[in-house]
Amino acid sequence: MRLSFSTKAFSVATSLLLTYVASGAQSANDLIEKGDLFDVKFQADEALKYYLPAEKLEPKNVHLLCRIAREYRHLMTDATAREDQLRLGGIALGYAQRAAALAPTDSEAQLSPAITYGKMMPFLGTKEQVADSPRIKEAADKAIKLDPHNDTAWHVLGRWHQVLADVSVIKRTLGQLVYGKLPESTNEEAVMCFEKAIEINPHRPRHYIELGRTYAQMGQTAEAREFIEKGLAMPDVENDDPEIKQRGRETLAKLR
Repeated sequence: MRLSFSTKAFSVATSLLLTYVASGAQSANDLIEKGDLFDVKFQADEALKYYLPAEKLEPKNVHLLCRIAREYRHLMTDATAREDQLRLGGIALGYAQRAAALAPTDSEAQLSPAITYGKMMPFLGTKEQVADSPRIKEAADKAIKLDPHNDTAWHVLGRWHQVLADVSVIKRTLGQLVYGKLPESTNEEAVMCFEKAIEINPHRPRHYIELGRTYAQMGQTAEAREFIEKGLAMPDVENDDPEIKQRGRETLAKLR
């Protein structure tokens, strides 16, 4: 017997209601635990199906807000259109800023906006890049002060020094004339940060690859090869490790 449209609609509505009621019966911790199962597999869409309802139950859960920001950064990495990348980055930044405002003494919460700014940087205009650059350093410095063993914070600070050290004098001068003064830095400061990150956590390929890329900027080819190749040989442990490894391979290809 074929169901009428109204009967089908009632059936679907009932199913959705039962799903909602079942979800509502779960605690925030239950939802977070289920989301974590997908987070470790880098399945951001699936993780958010549990994290977002949990956030409705506990909107001031700082670590949950950081998790949600991270998932949207993962989606940003996977997106191909610039419009989508900026939209997802903006959502991630909103959650990261909420976490930072709620927990001024939590290192991870303070670092979350800096990571998001860094991920968005390649898709922003020059004016926005100049404005956001000091925010990244300020947040990374604060995160390190709160927890000197936060290797991610040292990595973010290293990337900040690395990028700024690579800005040419001409670009820096033109940038100052149009957009305002750019901060200055050195490759040596970047090397120190990446070495500190490796000392704290020697199991993340990104630390070695970015240290090698910094040595490449310095013209130290042997050191660049050593650290990039070491990072490339390590297994992926994070969602954007393939992207970072591709940067490492591109740098290796340019070495003489």
